[in-house]
Parts: sequence; C-alpha cells; structure tokens
Amino acid sequence: MIVMKFGGSSVANAERIKHVASIIKAYKDKRPVVVLSAMGDTTDHLLEAADLAVTGTVDVKNVAKLHEDTAAELGINIDTIKALLDELKTLLTGISMLKEISKRSRDYLVSFGERMSVRMMSAYLKSQGIDAQFYDAWDVGFVSDSNYMSAELLDEVWQTIPQYLTAYKEGKDNAIPIVTGFIAKDKNGTITTLGRGGSDLTATMIGAAMKAEEVQTWKDVDGILTTDPRVVKEAKPVPEVTYEEAQELAMFGSQVLHPRSMVPVRKSGTPVRVKNSYNIQSQGTIIVENHTGKVPPVCAITSVKHVQLIDMVSNRMLGAAGFLAHIFNNFLKWGISIDVIATSEVSVSCTVSGKEKLEGLVQDLSKACDVSVRKDRAIVTVICDVEHSSAILASGFKALSDEGINVQMISQGASKVNISVIVNDDEADRTVKVLHKAFFG
Repeated sequence: MIVMKFGGSSVANAERIKHVASIIKAYKDKRPVVVLSAMGDTTDHLLEAADLAVTGTVDVKNVAKLHEDTAAELGINIDTIKALLDELKTLLTGISMLKEISKRSRDYLVSFGERMSVRMMSAYLKSQGIDAQFYDAWDVGFVSDSNYMSAELLDEVWQTIPQYLTAYKEGKDNAIPIVTGFIAKDKNGTITTLGRGGSDLTATMIGAAMKAEEVQTWKDVDGILTTDPRVVKEAKPVPEVTYEEAQELAMFGSQVLHPRSMVPVRKSGTPVRVKNSYNIQSQGTIIVENHTGKVPPVCAITSVKHVQLIDMVSNRMLGAAGFLAHIFNNFLKWGISIDVIATSEVSVSCTVSGKEKLEGLVQDLSKACDVSVRKDRAIVTVICDVEHSSAILASGFKALSDEGINVQMISQGASKVNISVIVNDDEADRTVKVLHKAFFG
C-alpha cells in the first residue's frame, strides 16, 4: 500500500483532475489510498460566501459554478455534489439569520471543499473504469479534539484507521479509497479542521497507521530542490533528506510538508516521497529517518522574508539568574512566537514574524533592558551537516563578504541541521544566490 496526496492546485479544474486520475491509474497496482484537498480556490470562495452570509446574503454561485462546469467537462453525474450544495445553502442561511459565524460553523463550512473534491475524483475514476470509493475522513477513522480551526488528532486514530482500511490493504476490497484531507470529527460528531498542513497530516497519518510502503506528496517540481527555483534557476533536486531536515526546511520557508505532518511518519518510520505530477518517472526526493548514503555537507538553502529583528541589551544580564525567563515570559504574555535566537553575556537577539504587532511587548521588555526593533529583515537558512559547520561557515561568509552582504545575526539550531543568518529583506534573494553558488557551484 502507498498513500498519494494531491493539493488543491493539482485538482483545480477538469484538465488537472484527468491528469491526477492518470497518475492514480499508473499506481493502482500499489494499492494507493488517495488524499485530496479542495479544488483550486474553493476554500476561499466558501469563506467569501460566509462573509456575504453574515451580511444577510446567501450566494454559492462561485462554488457551484466551478464544480458544475468541471463535472460537465468530465462527463460525470454530480447528484452527490448537488446534495452537498443544498446542505451548504442551508448552513449559509443559518449564518445569515444569526449574522455571525462561530469557529465551529466555519469548520463545517470549509469542509465542503474537500468533500466535493473526493466525490468528483471518485466519480471520474469510475467513469474511466477504475473502481474507486470516496470517503469523508471520519468514515476512515479520523477523530480529533474540539479545538475548531486547528484540531489535533486523538491517539486512537492509530487503531481506528486500520479498522477501516485493512480490508483494502489486504485485497479484500478493490475500490481505491479517495479520502478528504484536512478534516475530521470530534467525539460529539462535529466536523473539525486540522489547521495548517492538515491535508499533509491526513496523508502521513494514514501512511503511518497503515504501515504503508511510502507516502507520496505530489507537487509541480522534481521533489525537494536545493533552493527556490524562482530565485536560482540552477536549483537541482535533492535525492534524499531526513525527517529532521525536512522539518527545518518547512519551518524556514520551503513549501515541502508542514512540520506537524512529519510527526506520525517519524513515529512509524514510514518514508515520504515528494514527487512531480508533471514528471511521474522522476524519483523525486525521499524523506527518511537517517541518510542511507554519504551525508552531504549542505542539503538545501531556504529563506523567510518580512521578519522583524529584536535586540535586547542589558548589563543586568551578567550573572543574573532568571533574566531569560523574564524575557520569554513576556513573549508568552503577548502570544508572540520566536523564530531564531542568539544570546551573549549581555544581549539577546531574536526574530519574529513581520505581521506581529510589538508595541506592548517592547514596552514590557523595556522595563528590564534596552530594546530595539529592526523591520524588513529576512532569515536565510542553510540546511546542513553541522559536523562540517566550520568549513560551511568559512566558505559561506567568504562568499557573502566578497559580495558585500552584511550578516546581522547568526544562529545554529539545536537540531544540528541548520545554520541561519539574518540579512536585509532586499538582500535575501542575492544572499541565497551567493550561498547556492558557493555550496553547489
């Protein structure tokens, strides 16, 4: 058994659905379980419909038109879609009467995208002579807590998922399961969404619970690349990375897999392969626990723009117990997450998202230290084997120095697979290019 996950852009229209169906057909002997996101911009259209409903207008024409037009082009019956559209109208009518939408109602609302997507794909596969069956995630054992909009799966899914999918794995049921990503139900039977990376998490959870041969996530590039090909056109595929390296890549800007989706497969040791839907013969990138061959000194380079650099300086830090605790407690108080951090005897520097409003935090921190905030900064991260950190730093900093790029902070992650530097936003792409040339030629 394998698990195949396709995102919204992969099933955005009839042409893309036909293409994904051809990929599923090519792998049908592997007994695939297919996980799908909502079609294209469906989730955005659903949220727009909710905003309209709050003002008293019920309108599902954008959502309905996309699915009805696509179904017509695919030549499939969409009675199941029409039933969902009727259910959606009923929900929006309720929202329009209340003039508000709760987190619980929002989860119910956005679930329609994935639910319609799997029904479309299942119907099309059947029309092509491929036995398939759509499932809402709760129909294959997905149970979550009730933290709407960002639910966490309960531990019992390790047992419930095999209860539903073992017959298919063992060949007693030949209909390919087409499963909704991103959604689940809580113990009360209420629909929840799994938050950021939810569809990836659905796929990796199925793969881990079913001890699949591998989980495949299909994208539009040949796996994980050495850097963003939009920045460096010479970026090349990376054959293999570890779970830890993949998590760091995701944390620092690379659109690979959300870090939380790595948790189930790390627990089970299930490999994850990033594949190219436009080049199915490519091996892509395999994500495993440990490198199987020689460990490359540098694996990849990624960047995050639009961050803020906060410097906190105080002579009272010298030998003062609890100073760092005071700083972190203030970040906790204001609900602000730190990306990277560096400390010395009398200073702490860290980065936070550029979207964070820092006035209250700075006011509180100023009671204990001098605080300065520099906006429009970028984090450039080298995913590497830090056993070679001295050589990596030497060659990297020489290349940056030769180009006149000034590094404002450096941080080596506790995971021992990344080194991050902070530069100006407008120097981020050039920094990536310079480092890529230094490490990959």
